[in-house]
Amino acid sequence: MIREDKFLISRKPYAVNLGSLRGDRTETPQGRNEYYFAGRIDAVWFRRRKGVTVACIGELWDLQHPEPADAREFLEHHDDGRYGGDCHGRWDGKSYWGNVTLEQQEQHLAVLRPMLANYPNLPDGWDGWWRF
Repeated sequence: MIREDKFLISRKPYAVNLGSLRGDRTETPQGRNEYYFAGRIDAVWFRRRKGVTVACIGELWDLQHPEPADAREFLEHHDDGRYGGDCHGRWDGKSYWGNVTLEQQEQHLAVLRPMLANYPNLPDGWDGWWRF
């Protein structure tokens, strides 16, 4: 991924929580002390759906070898954007979409409501903009 300071929705950028990188080492099917790091990092992003700007929350994931030293290295080595982010919740200003608990919906909306209200500014506490 490439980090940019300027937001352009056409580039489909993501903002991430650099402190949220997590993952596990998993041996490859071949074994022999070979592994990959299955990493995930929390992300938020804007998209257009049917002419309406929406705010999304979820995560980016990637399988990497070797294990990255930190979140920036994870993002810099994440080069396959064909799947995009895994969206867990979406807010369009009127309704929320997501298959999560009510408590998680409330947590999502605490981020998504001000994010959409301040479009296209970077949400507080998130690092961006990252794009493929």
